[in-house]
Amino acid sequence: MNGPEEKEDINEEHHGLVDRISGFGQKVIGEIETLGGVLTADPMTQAEGEFNLEVGDLREEIEEDLEETAEPDREEGEGRE
Repeated sequence: MNGPEEKEDINEEHHGLVDRISGFGQKVIGEIETLGGVLTADPMTQAEGEFNLEVGDLREEIEEDLEETAEPDREEGEGRE
């Protein structure tokens, strides 16, 4: 049985999913704040929304880069058993 190894795989998948949702969620919040700022003519809320959009984009890019660097490590380690 691969009990501990299975748990590690599940935890890695869960962690990646949480990160992906957080980047996407940040962008959604940014869109809502930007729209709210435009509708209420509040430049501060609009600017905060634009900031959150940029942060969400950056988070997604970082997450993708981390996934790309982690994948070759997994492939190398799989054949060593």
